[in-house]
Amino acid sequence: MLPQLYNAFLACQGISTDTRQITPGCLFVALRGDTFNGNEFALTALAEGARYALIDDPAVADQALAADRDRCLLVPDALTAMQDLARHHRRQFTFPVIGLTGSNGKTTTKELMAAVLARKYRVEATVGNLNNHIGVPLTLLRIDPANTQMAVIEMGANHQREIAMLSRICEPTHGLITNIGKAHLEGFGGVEGVRKGKGELFDYLAETGGTVFVNQQDATLRAMVAERQFREVIPYWTDGQYAIEQEAPVVIFEDATTDFAAKPRVVTHLPGLYNFANMAAALAVGAYFDVPQTEALQAVADYNPTNNRSQRITKGTNTVWLDAYNANPSSMAAAVQQFGQQKAKRRAVILGDMYELGDESEAEHAALGELVAAQHFDLVILSGHDMKYALPALPKAYYFPDKFSLHNWIADNPMQDTHILIKGSRGMKLETVVPFI
Repeated sequence: MLPQLYNAFLACQGISTDTRQITPGCLFVALRGDTFNGNEFALTALAEGARYALIDDPAVADQALAADRDRCLLVPDALTAMQDLARHHRRQFTFPVIGLTGSNGKTTTKELMAAVLARKYRVEATVGNLNNHIGVPLTLLRIDPANTQMAVIEMGANHQREIAMLSRICEPTHGLITNIGKAHLEGFGGVEGVRKGKGELFDYLAETGGTVFVNQQDATLRAMVAERQFREVIPYWTDGQYAIEQEAPVVIFEDATTDFAAKPRVVTHLPGLYNFANMAAALAVGAYFDVPQTEALQAVADYNPTNNRSQRITKGTNTVWLDAYNANPSSMAAAVQQFGQQKAKRRAVILGDMYELGDESEAEHAALGELVAAQHFDLVILSGHDMKYALPALPKAYYFPDKFSLHNWIADNPMQDTHILIKGSRGMKLETVVPFI
């Protein structure tokens, strides 16, 4: 069945799982979810221009017009068929496929890595954060092997065995784990579960003779590498390979004033020392694949995020640091501590709940409150159900359990000459706060 499916896929122009995004000649995949059944829209997809519809409900084919029945590709399970199709398509690639995962920074690292490699190669990379059991297959199936020289595939997970499954689909030849942190603790069963789950990428690369890139300043990652046998391990460092700001190892940021003529000076659009690890990873991969250093550094300098991650926005006399795509205890601590060192006339933080922490949520939000208190910000605003646990350490903070009251208060209390950090989990959607500032 797979060869026939693949021939049908090759006859298509693109792939879609949403009838609102049908393009002429595409393959429509009828996925199922808790609240939807893509089979119900398959015939609509065909009518709107899809060449084939991959379905798992025989009734759909029975309902199709005679002319459309051959365009209904019936399989036992549409998602599994799409994953198998993606794996088969990936096996047609003869170029390197770099797999990427980690608790924090993986999307920014992926974007930087793709930008660096694009200075020398034709690169395809995960769009946005399509990094799960649906997004990874879709990413692979959108790659044209004839016009690609390198692929960067981001893999996300919130429970064990998920990275193992994704690795078996995208079959990376090279891999990198950004870090191991307190993310998705509920699904992984604690930090050790995160370590094991993210380590499934290393397991795959060790088993298949792949290459791994390892941050030598991360003791956890070094230990994980030492536990396995790899064909090739490429170390990289985060202690001043390219430039330093004051005494800290970092590619120089926009607010840096120190200039060291002996080393390349790189002004970037990314705030925070924590972003240097992301840059160092991208530069290490670029160096391994012989991207000229000057080109790689320029790619890092040119990268300007627009995806609610490390995004700087000017609002009147205020500067907003929008990092609202996601949050967990590790990334929140890094952002808050870095922002605490920000030189500004007035500093404010707007922080939302950290999701998927399970039984650890109360303790982690309380610990965050202690951390925020130590920074002595001029204004602290908290929002979300679990942020109430941070309040004992922050008696002067403003707390809003819902977004409606949060928006109203910010609109009624305009800020001036203030640097503002906005950070929370994706479900909080704190980017909606920006128009009210």
